[in-house]
Amino acid sequence: MKQQITNIASLIDHTLLKAEATSSQIEQLCQEAISFDFATVFVNPFWVNFCHNVLKNSRIRVGSVVGFPLGATTSKIKAYETENEIEDGANEVDMVMNVGSFKDSNFKLVEEDIATIKKICGKEIILKVIIEMGLLTDHEKKEAALLVKNSGADFVKTNTGLGTGGATVQDVKLIRETVGPKFGVKASGGIRDYLSVLKLIGAGATRIGTSASVKIMQEMLQEQKSL
Repeated sequence: MKQQITNIASLIDHTLLKAEATSSQIEQLCQEAISFDFATVFVNPFWVNFCHNVLKNSRIRVGSVVGFPLGATTSKIKAYETENEIEDGANEVDMVMNVGSFKDSNFKLVEEDIATIKKICGKEIILKVIIEMGLLTDHEKKEAALLVKNSGADFVKTNTGLGTGGATVQDVKLIRETVGPKFGVKASGGIRDYLSVLKLIGAGATRIGTSASVKIMQEMLQEQKSL
């Protein structure tokens, strides 16, 4: 049972990005991540160093966001955010694609935006790019996923969770078919239960972003007890 829990937990980014999050809530987030052995905690940039200090003697990674939630800041601002987060102890960065420029077919700008951040991240820091799939057509979703892959990032991420819509099985399948079997796919947005996690992993997600991580693990344990 412990092995199965670890396998699912190791795919989860335990997330708290609410504006009103307090230090005690962030501390709890970190302790929950240690207890369940989640992949990361994901927090706003202000909390990165706090989490780094709490988690420095654990294997839990610290992640944060760049250009969040709209993606409409300049590359210079995104670059500064990234540098600052890495200095504070971030191991992973989730940046938001410039959706407006993408819809303008200004693909060169979008690619350079992503490539700039990946250059700062280097090989050690994982870069995920949020394409906000609720704002895209199916054709645009495919184009965006390929653009992210070709720009040197490590993952395509479905949604911010604050925009239109959330992660769907159909969208994850579409991304997986587009980027191939080895590229990272993170499902995020509206993931609230264990069954949804299983379906998204089955569709090809290799990372799950959710603020309902503890509830999901409790549901998993309950289901296993009933077998």
